[in-house]
Amino acid sequence: MMEDYTLPFWIYMGVLTMLVGGAMKKLLASHISAAPTLVAWLGATVLVERLWTFYVPFFLGLAVIFLTCRLYSTRNNPEPLLPAEGKAVLITGCDSGFGKATARSLDALGFEVFATVLDLSGAGARELRSSCSPRLTLLQVDITQPQQIQQALLDTRAKLGLRGLWGLVNNAGVCVNFGDAELSLMSNYRGCMEVNFFGTLAVTKAFLPLLRQAKGRITTISSPAGDQPFPCLAAYGASKAALNLLINTLRHELEPWGVRVSIILPSSYKTGQASNPAYWEQQYKHTLQNLPPGLLEEYGEEYMNETKELFQNHSKTANEDLSPVIDAIVQALLSPQPLVRYYAGPRVSLMYFIFSYLPSSISDKFLQKLFVKKKLMPRALRKQSALGINLHHHNNNNEEKLDK
Repeated sequence: MMEDYTLPFWIYMGVLTMLVGGAMKKLLASHISAAPTLVAWLGATVLVERLWTFYVPFFLGLAVIFLTCRLYSTRNNPEPLLPAEGKAVLITGCDSGFGKATARSLDALGFEVFATVLDLSGAGARELRSSCSPRLTLLQVDITQPQQIQQALLDTRAKLGLRGLWGLVNNAGVCVNFGDAELSLMSNYRGCMEVNFFGTLAVTKAFLPLLRQAKGRITTISSPAGDQPFPCLAAYGASKAALNLLINTLRHELEPWGVRVSIILPSSYKTGQASNPAYWEQQYKHTLQNLPPGLLEEYGEEYMNETKELFQNHSKTANEDLSPVIDAIVQALLSPQPLVRYYAGPRVSLMYFIFSYLPSSISDKFLQKLFVKKKLMPRALRKQSALGINLHHHNNNNEEKLDK
């Protein structure tokens, strides 16, 4: 029976399932009346099915030819990048991680790099001085401090003269988050928003006149946590969600000015404090000390300790090779036609595909498997579960006595 169905039929069924599944997922997540939309989608499905029945060989042939030509032209005629010489770029958060690696790479390509650091005498600043060319300029900037941002703008303008700023790489960010949304302190939410959203916004607004003058590029390091509900990352994810919306809005608004805007979405990498086990230990102790006693009793220290260990274990498996992110930044700055989004690292594209087109039950399990998968329930729920089992046992015993 199975051999009666041809390959085009199975391809059709797969495509149709994805289309209908994605449409139904978005429909169920919306708040509009379902009946008219459902009728419209069913009508479209029937139309696609009829067209497919009559024209499948033709359309499949065209699709194969198009994809073959596209892959061949991309591999054999890669789009040449713009020259880096004479272009100036400012990068935030260059003390370590992506920022430091990006500063070195862009300097090596011939950019005039303005790298902001929190500490001009720190290890990251010293390493950049020793490994980069004299073109590199280090600026001490805490992006939550408006005065420091304005001073960096004055210093940059003084060096650029009449030239504009070709690129801004918004890299500085923090992840001061620990555990469930209810367990995360309000200071965590405010800390993430202050740096990841308000700080990035302040830097971008300050340097926009120079970027518009050069018809340059804005490249922002964000996170998949800003688009998808990663467990135990509510504070960090919320700040990145706000950042993503801001950057996408800027992309539309700055298009008439000739400024191109891109977002980099990295997978898990060993950068900054997040790769340090002692950091999670410190976050754990700080949270324990500041939680209300009643809330701590309901969740339990053992529940929070498991979360800490999961974060520590996840940080150990993070990728040490930062080159996919650096390559994406270079492409966003120098490609004649930069992408809106760059998925930098393994499984990020797959993650977005699953989240966009498959049911929530599948995408949620994928996120849990990919990130932190809690096995221990909160203490109050464990007590309720145990009490339910005991009551069930007690009722069974009573029923047995009555039978006797």
